[in-house]
Amino acid sequence: MTRKITNPFSKPSWWILGIILWVAAWSLPTALSAEELELEKEELKFGFIKLTDVAPLVIAYEKGYFEDEGLYVTLEAQANWKVLLDRVIDGELDGAHMLAGQPLGATIGFGTKSHIITAFSMDLNGNGITVSNEIWAQMKKNIPHENGKPVHPIKADALKPIVERYKAEGKPFNMGMVFPVSTHNYELRYWLAAGGIHPGYYTPADPTGRTDADALLSVTPPPQMPATLEAGTIYGYCVGEPWNQQAVFKGIGVPVITDYEIWKNNPEKVFGVSKGWADKYPNTHLAVVKAMIRAAKWLDAEDGKNRPEAVKYLSESQYVGADYEVIANSMTGTFEYEKGDKRDLPDFNVFFRYHATYPFYSDAVWYLTQMRRWGQISEPKPDSWYHEVAKNVYRPDIYMKAAQMLVEEGHLEANEIPETDGFRPATNEFIDGITYDGKKPNDYLRSFPIGLKEESFSMNE
Repeated sequence: MTRKITNPFSKPSWWILGIILWVAAWSLPTALSAEELELEKEELKFGFIKLTDVAPLVIAYEKGYFEDEGLYVTLEAQANWKVLLDRVIDGELDGAHMLAGQPLGATIGFGTKSHIITAFSMDLNGNGITVSNEIWAQMKKNIPHENGKPVHPIKADALKPIVERYKAEGKPFNMGMVFPVSTHNYELRYWLAAGGIHPGYYTPADPTGRTDADALLSVTPPPQMPATLEAGTIYGYCVGEPWNQQAVFKGIGVPVITDYEIWKNNPEKVFGVSKGWADKYPNTHLAVVKAMIRAAKWLDAEDGKNRPEAVKYLSESQYVGADYEVIANSMTGTFEYEKGDKRDLPDFNVFFRYHATYPFYSDAVWYLTQMRRWGQISEPKPDSWYHEVAKNVYRPDIYMKAAQMLVEEGHLEANEIPETDGFRPATNEFIDGITYDGKKPNDYLRSFPIGLKEESFSMNE
């Protein structure tokens, strides 16, 4: 019996027609596709520092979101924040994971003068303040306990008598932070000042920021913090993860407070590019922002179901390079203070929730108020100046264009984009309970017992 072989191409059959339609569907733009971007530059190099909050960059790379936008990206670890900023300014890097204060500081000319912008906020929270075991043993005596454990949040009031004793004995009380315009510098100063410990002023004659200081702050690169603490060079530090948890794992120090407890849901890092680069490559910039928004959403999806996978990437040597367990300790909804005292802190690392990716003007204004408070801005400025600088540096217009494209493409829901004038509502969720309203920066400055104000003397006098 001979089987008859039918040529499927002589009479188109239904299955052939199905294949043709399937191929066509993938070949043609869908109704949901946003306007295709004509990229001005496809090969890009981005810099970062080895910290947990580099996650949006890492995930955009590892999950293929950059490639989805037609971008071919190289991620390169940098030695420190100054080198990173200089390389963005010089054009050696197309953009970088930056301290939120860096684009602002550069644009107003504190340190290197260059117009840097950001259209993407990388995260909320993520930092902590750690002290040595010796200092912790002394602090514990000043902290109330409940069920045998210290009551949190721990205020700097518990540290004040120790700092006063060091000062009376003529011994400097040294603490570390990562950069003069870093969140860590301002958070550490905020915490100290709220407890009555003066962290010092910056002046033209004193660029170290130690004038009138009770505690002496200095710069230490993040990965070197634990070793510097262990060596006894500093008694405490403020840094991002995983370098607080590293101190716990090594048994050399105790994180006493997180920045979430200093200022609930504070902005931490941004993705920065030079204004010249953004003007030259506007579509490329949009594509980068699109990829990073998708990465941030992935990081916070479904109550953190993707965090273990993210930790696996971050623990690799080319990224953060710390042990998986150390990074996971704060990336998966918990935070360990004193060894064995692990507590739930689901919002310690936020990448997408609470509109974390949106570059709010009020976030920029807060950093500028702290620069003025501690003398990095040496002259009083009107409220209008703070708002003008914020709008020159923080670019929600670019963010919104990228986000709207993601909505059209089906990667983002319309309700995931904030309806805002660029300012968050006023809040008093700070360790000292003082209310911050980004629309009234000078009122905010006047409310601090310690710090320069609008009417204060000029640091140039």
